[in-house]
Amino acid sequence: MQRRLVIVEGIMGSGKSTAARTLAARLNDAGQPARPLTEKKFPHPLRATDELAHWFQPWLDVSAAELAARNLAKWRLFVQASIESGTVATTLDGQLFHGDLTHLFLMEAGDKLIAGHVRAVERIVRPMTPLVIYLYQADIERALHAVCAQRGDEWLKSQLDWKLGFPYARRRNLAGLEGLVAVYRDYRRLTDELFAALGLDKLAIDTSAGDWPGYDSAMQRALALAERADADPATSA
Repeated sequence: MQRRLVIVEGIMGSGKSTAARTLAARLNDAGQPARPLTEKKFPHPLRATDELAHWFQPWLDVSAAELAARNLAKWRLFVQASIESGTVATTLDGQLFHGDLTHLFLMEAGDKLIAGHVRAVERIVRPMTPLVIYLYQADIERALHAVCAQRGDEWLKSQLDWKLGFPYARRRNLAGLEGLVAVYRDYRRLTDELFAALGLDKLAIDTSAGDWPGYDSAMQRALALAERADADPATSA
């Protein structure tokens, strides 16, 4: 029951990239070869928007259903290549929720298409014995204000220009930082529901307190379950 895939999810600034890199290092230290795959990788093997002419406006190139189909094709290729590579595990920064699924949400794909898409990804990745780690914060507004203050005005402007340009925000007349908060509040409601419905091993961690040594320990304990052939799924929520 060797864990071949760890997916770390959460909104921007939640610690996904750091956790993915840290967990890859922990696995390597434990004798299991692993590599982190962060969302900054371009082109990304799991992000279908990377191959479109309008990366920030995917609805100009494809429908939501077409983008979902392209993303599933990438997941199939990724899993096939990972299995053929041998024993190397991948710690993944987003891409189950934060990635093309975020684009589907912002393109107003609808709950039925999005839920069906996640179920399809779940079936595709199951041979890799994945663990999904969901990093969330109790107060979305506070969390987003904190990350925007940390990353600066230029980064905030890029996020506003990008995400508030999608149909979801335009049709609701969302603007400014409070508009971005409104988008992510709705997005979090969706991903909370998707995470709860996942039939994969999973671990949810409220990172509001900033206790990263404690969170790291919890993630390591969840990964240790993969070493026991009779281990029960990690389903703390």
